[in-house]
Amino acid sequence: MARILIVEDEAKIARFVELELTHEGYEVDKVADGRAGEEAALSGNYDLILLDVLLPELNGMEVLRRIRRESDVPVIMLTARDAVMDKVAGLDAGADDYITKPFAIEELLARIRVALKRREASEHAVKPEPEPDHHVLTIKGVSLDVERYEVRVGNDVIELTNREFEVLKALMENRNIVMSRDRLVQLACGYDFVGETNIIDVYIRHLRSKIDDCYGIKLITTVRGVGYVIRED
Repeated sequence: MARILIVEDEAKIARFVELELTHEGYEVDKVADGRAGEEAALSGNYDLILLDVLLPELNGMEVLRRIRRESDVPVIMLTARDAVMDKVAGLDAGADDYITKPFAIEELLARIRVALKRREASEHAVKPEPEPDHHVLTIKGVSLDVERYEVRVGNDVIELTNREFEVLKALMENRNIVMSRDRLVQLACGYDFVGETNIIDVYIRHLRSKIDDCYGIKLITTVRGVGYVIRED
């Protein structure tokens, strides 16, 4: 059965989750601060990590960044914060999912199952052979290199987060087609993403700030009540 690490400083929550996970048949370890969480995550052979954001010694976001330098183990963030920007920060830092306290244990268990299934499917997936030529999308002077994971305006490389890149890629691949928020969430975050679709509005705002505003390009158009589109004309 899967091994799960709980990094949570609230003893009652940690114990409650530990008992529920053990009852479900998972092997569970728990630690109560960020530094211990980092050490355990990188030294233990865990299949999934439940990571609180507000931790003593080292906050959860920094622990996540350090884990991601060495491991792609699924991480679900436990947070008392419900702001969209906090969720975006966690997802951009490499979290696979988040759940806001207080939460129903049934929801947490469901999210754990989804994350573990996703990892299992990824490990067994047959990776396609790389294409010999780079797949580059170019619209209005903005070039997106799919293989190099790079976006340029002229000679300038635009620094984007993974999710910002995926949103831009989805819009450029579907040029002249109005994309709903639901569809963009599916393409950029995955079909099993659990969260609000208005998170797409945050990524669009970031893209406009980095591209449209800086280079005077009208790249992304809002279609009220529907979604977003990149038009070639």
